[in-house]
Amino acid sequence: MRAIRVASAALLGVTALTLSAPVAVASDDDNHYVMSNGYSVLPSTIAAGGQVALQVDRNASGCRSSVTVSSGVFDAVVIPRGSSSAVVAVDRDARAGATYRVTFACGGISAVKELTIAGGRFDPTPAPYPVPRGVHAGEGGTVAGFDLQEIGLGAALIVGSVGAAYWFARRRAGEDAG
Repeated sequence: MRAIRVASAALLGVTALTLSAPVAVASDDDNHYVMSNGYSVLPSTIAAGGQVALQVDRNASGCRSSVTVSSGVFDAVVIPRGSSSAVVAVDRDARAGATYRVTFACGGISAVKELTIAGGRFDPTPAPYPVPRGVHAGEGGTVAGFDLQEIGLGAALIVGSVGAAYWFARRRAGEDAG
């Protein structure tokens, strides 16, 4: 009887493990493993000579080491281990209307995204790409948002909840004694 339970539990465990394998990992035509989650090229359509942001979501991709990004329209770039993005310029001689593969390589696993070259010339207007710099912190919670009504309402809610807790505790103590 015990052997049946052990075999059933083992079969159930193997089935659950098999069914929970990530669908994002698939075989590519050139025998690389392709995991598309967590990697992005922004924008995905750009004019020749423009700049694109290469981003790695470390949590979604599972990549903890440096990422090498390569393509036929820009020089290979390495996103360091502690960073999650890099900005690279697309070659000016990229063919308009062509779609290029952008390969993100991290620890033997690679992801492939596509970058389309739009027709026309590059507009040098700066776009809001992520710039690698520190967080501007230290201003939250200062006098900048001081509101007496909100502070008074918060204090009234705290006093009310403490009073209700005291009343229920004393009421229960009275019921237990009598």
